[in-house]
Amino acid sequence: MLSHPAHFIAQGFGSGLSPIMPGTFGTLFGWLSYVVMTTRWPEIFTPLNWLVIIAAGFVVGVWTCQTTGRHLHAPDHGSMVWDEIIAFWLVLVVVTPASLQAQFAAFVVFRFFDMVKPPPINYFDRRFKGGFGVMWDDIVAAFYTLLAIAMWRLV
Repeated sequence: MLSHPAHFIAQGFGSGLSPIMPGTFGTLFGWLSYVVMTTRWPEIFTPLNWLVIIAAGFVVGVWTCQTTGRHLHAPDHGSMVWDEIIAFWLVLVVVTPASLQAQFAAFVVFRFFDMVKPPPINYFDRRFKGGFGVMWDDIVAAFYTLLAIAMWRLV
């Protein structure tokens, strides 16, 4: 992880090195970091600033995941969790303010879509390779999560 700066970021500052369910641990890290930063520095981590951070994080993620995947000889290595972090930040910035229970529900729904990869997530996962592909399928999972939450709120 420390052999290259891209690995440190792509592997979620170490959260992706969990021997079991690294994607879940990466998403948990994303959730915790979002809550800590938003609570500790609310004047800096506003919704608009979060969207800028997420957009920049996506671009950085394309590079870090491309580089890390090449170095690990696995284009979508399981330890790369920056994609989950960025995508779940997107979910949280849209659903915030939300109770802890609502955030947990968003976490469960996001993990479901990220693991099951229903169409068209599975299409993007198969077709888009490299850093962009790693990042993009999780953004689509975030969209599905937000769609599911919006539909649930309408009922």
